[in-house]
Amino acid sequence: MISLAFLWHMHQPDYRRPVTGEFFEPWVLLHGIKDYTDMAAHLERHPQMHCTVNFVPVLLDQIDDYCEQFHTGQWRDQLLAVAACADPEMLSAEQRSWITGIAFRCHQPTMLEPFAPYRRLRDLYRRLREIGEDTERYLAGSYYSDLAVWYLLAWCGETLRREQQVIPELMARGGGFSLADRQRLLSVLGETFAGLIPRWRALGESGQIELSCSPQAHPLSPLLIDFASAREAWPDCPLPAAPSYPGGRNRVAAQLDEAIASHGARFGVAPQGLWPAEGALSAPFLEQISERPLRWTASSAAVLFNSAGAAADIYRPWRLAGSELSLFFRDEHISDLIGFEYARWHGRDAASHFVGEVERVGGEHPDGVVCVILDGENAWETYPYNGWHFFEDLYGALATHPAIRTVSMATASVEQRERCKTLPKFAAGSWVYGTFSTWIGDPAKNRAWDLLCEAKHSADLVLGSGRLDAAETAAVKARLTVCESSDWFWWFGDYNPGEAVASFDALFRDNLRDLYRLLKLPAPAALEQSISSGQGSPEASGTMRRAN
Repeated sequence: MISLAFLWHMHQPDYRRPVTGEFFEPWVLLHGIKDYTDMAAHLERHPQMHCTVNFVPVLLDQIDDYCEQFHTGQWRDQLLAVAACADPEMLSAEQRSWITGIAFRCHQPTMLEPFAPYRRLRDLYRRLREIGEDTERYLAGSYYSDLAVWYLLAWCGETLRREQQVIPELMARGGGFSLADRQRLLSVLGETFAGLIPRWRALGESGQIELSCSPQAHPLSPLLIDFASAREAWPDCPLPAAPSYPGGRNRVAAQLDEAIASHGARFGVAPQGLWPAEGALSAPFLEQISERPLRWTASSAAVLFNSAGAAADIYRPWRLAGSELSLFFRDEHISDLIGFEYARWHGRDAASHFVGEVERVGGEHPDGVVCVILDGENAWETYPYNGWHFFEDLYGALATHPAIRTVSMATASVEQRERCKTLPKFAAGSWVYGTFSTWIGDPAKNRAWDLLCEAKHSADLVLGSGRLDAAETAAVKARLTVCESSDWFWWFGDYNPGEAVASFDALFRDNLRDLYRLLKLPAPAALEQSISSGQGSPEASGTMRRAN
């Protein structure tokens, strides 16, 4: 019987502005009411389904932040502030510009076009812009509050639409939403957020799922340890001017330990496995993982092929010599069918095809394990009804299949121990192309690394001087952790879309400036200059993660 191990990766970078804590982008909020809620509901409806769900600690920190906002009504998210405004006529010009700038950012064929009132709001705004009219002159405050409501309604997942009466009521009303209407909606969203972490914890405690983690702020750990690791799979990779990231091994250790502690505090047990940020592994990073009470980790099939040859078996675990850590590798073909292909299919046909693909592997590897690993949040907006019918058919078929067992990664690591093979070598790489080209090698990416290295060198000098007290030291380390996130480097590069590049560029430099502030040092003038300007589209890869 073939084993099928799903790993759903839940991650959003830290969107909070330094100092103020205001949210630069609302994606944690929107994925919370849509994907984190729906993905839990799918599993709750199919208790025979087993899988692994990976939460990055910095995402959980932001979920907690939203819970506090809903509890206190002190809004640090502009979308919530607009929706909650008692008198929409009092909305500032900045708030009006912000909401019209973001409230049509969704997959419009599935999230906007089906709703005539939402379309009318978009078309009115477009028409005014086309004829060159000042939108503030013609649009009343109620336009902006209605737009905020519709953006929230569009992002509500099927769980909320089916279980919370206020959602279909407001959709049917269409517009003219009163303060009481908006307060009812915010109340439901607040209850949803308050239940997110307990809901996932309950699924873990029941034994149905395994909850795993990633390093605290999702750093590209192999590059923190050694820039030269990029050349193991890409020999000609241009490297930053800085020879290395200062103290990278210690920083990776700190992010690992903080993540393990965060996971235990929230879910009641220590994680058994770790999905490395971007599936990025190297031999030195694997050594650090092995030093902790973790049973497994995983990456891309391309990393395995670079390490053991194109004929290497991805349907068994591997290990490094002298290590007990199980290494699993993603089935790129089957994972990418879910991520990029099945959204265009009828749900039942897609589910049937997926099962057939796993059956095909089972015929060739009857004792093997198929690892299907992908984002648990970004693909579903392209699916009709947020993938509800696809999951209903898929999980229903798998739960009763006579020749396919769904298992967690931890279970697979135990059951597959005797089949574990030793790798002859390990070539560092990620789940994008099997290289680190998405995070290093481009002039803008390398410039960002150099700015981070300069800041880290300054941090080392100040922290080593003993001038900061314990609280100040902790604040510096927390800001440094955010600065080390992989997401900044993902978006730098002219081939990426300008809007996303500008957002991440500004927030990265804000975080570095704040690090210098906490160090009581003047920020370099270089931080006033943009690092990158995007001119293209996001990278097309089987594991692409977007800014939303």
